[in-house]
Amino acid sequence: MNIGEIARRAGVSRSTVSYALSGKRPVSTSTRRRIQDVINELGYRPNATARALKEGRTRTIGLVIPPAGNRLTHMQLDFVASVVDAAARVDLDVLLSPSGEGHDRSFERLVSEGRVDGVILMEIRLEDPRVGRLQAAGLPFVGIGRTADDHRMSWIDVDYAGLVQHCVRHLADLGHRRVALVTRSRELISAGYGPARRASEGFEAAVTERGLDGIEVPCGDDARSGQECVEALLRSHPDLTAVTTINEAALPGIERALADSGLEVPYDFSVTGVAARIWAEDFRPPLTAADVPAQDMGEQAVSLLVERIATPDTPPRHILLTPPISLRSSTAAAPTGRSSRVNRVR
Repeated sequence: MNIGEIARRAGVSRSTVSYALSGKRPVSTSTRRRIQDVINELGYRPNATARALKEGRTRTIGLVIPPAGNRLTHMQLDFVASVVDAAARVDLDVLLSPSGEGHDRSFERLVSEGRVDGVILMEIRLEDPRVGRLQAAGLPFVGIGRTADDHRMSWIDVDYAGLVQHCVRHLADLGHRRVALVTRSRELISAGYGPARRASEGFEAAVTERGLDGIEVPCGDDARSGQECVEALLRSHPDLTAVTTINEAALPGIERALADSGLEVPYDFSVTGVAARIWAEDFRPPLTAADVPAQDMGEQAVSLLVERIATPDTPPRHILLTPPISLRSSTAAAPTGRSSRVNRVR
């Protein structure tokens, strides 16, 4: 059953039915009643577009994700899944839109063509032109992450600086004197990627506070890059005894590089970091880490956005999460001497 059939049975035009459903133009009481009687008789339910027209909204939110050509990390996929699930619970659809690396037109269509009621941004830079574009358009939005000038927008984020600082302090308490931060790619760091920049700040603060020898190295978001990164670290810094990381996708490679070098975690080498729980628990042995609550963050981002859509003039809200570090099995006291697993007598 469609609007055309309702119009035929009610003896009116299709546009009159549309106006009656949407409320965009006045329709006489008698005509509206006649149309409603046909709708009731046929059991017609207006589709989502018709409801949206009546409400003046699309009932759709945009989720701006990293470029489609890049493989999303497990944490990023968790964010996407949690946003979609949370939106569905409040009867909202989600339109995914990539941005960056030639996808600027997709983002611009999302902002300018009235496709969505609001937007959730992922992978935010410290200086992010998308934020300025959304503010200029007056479109409600929320960030999973935040810019350097973060007071002007609503956001939810993880305290990467504080968590990396806690990870380094944990390693220092275990006696490690030379530690490395395996961070994200050079491209992301150069672009001002917020988590990488803030993790670096926390790392520098912690090694200075505890008088440690710290090495920071960029790393691509994949296992091979993680392996190559740690192999290079071990060659150039043979007295390195611990690594902390915010690059969960590199963790399988880090694990492989240490095993290939004959180093047993945690007796010869300790590893810790900030990662989604599934990555931490899949590491061998399970990773001592601050578990990023990606599912909760996605849900809260949707709640924040619904608030912004309903009451756009209220002050922006900020949620900074500091999940506790789960002590698992990948960290131990610093070794007093280096020996390969096959030669060490236990």
